[in-house]
Amino acid sequence: MNVQFKKGVLEVCVLVLASSEDRYGYELAVKISEKFEVAVGSVYPLLNRLTQEGYFSTYLKESTEGPPRKYYRLTEQGWHHMRLLIKEWSSFTSAVNEIIEEGMRL
Repeated sequence: MNVQFKKGVLEVCVLVLASSEDRYGYELAVKISEKFEVAVGSVYPLLNRLTQEGYFSTYLKESTEGPPRKYYRLTEQGWHHMRLLIKEWSSFTSAVNEIIEEGMRL
């Protein structure tokens, strides 16, 4: 998949996956990679930025498989931002699909 496509959708994917339950970074990368390949290293800078912007709160939780994990919980501001991105994504993909369909008819 095109790298630019991935960069454009990674934020909304991270937010949506974290909306169903608190998640840790590696878990998010693995979950996204089930649908399209994403480098684990690209998820952590995004999580840090989203946390600094107030969309996530974090906490540490003990793990049976090593050191404590940092979990990310969507804040109220994060929920609002996620809904806005989903709305924008839906509008954007509809417009792109219309252009593709129109172009394929020519």
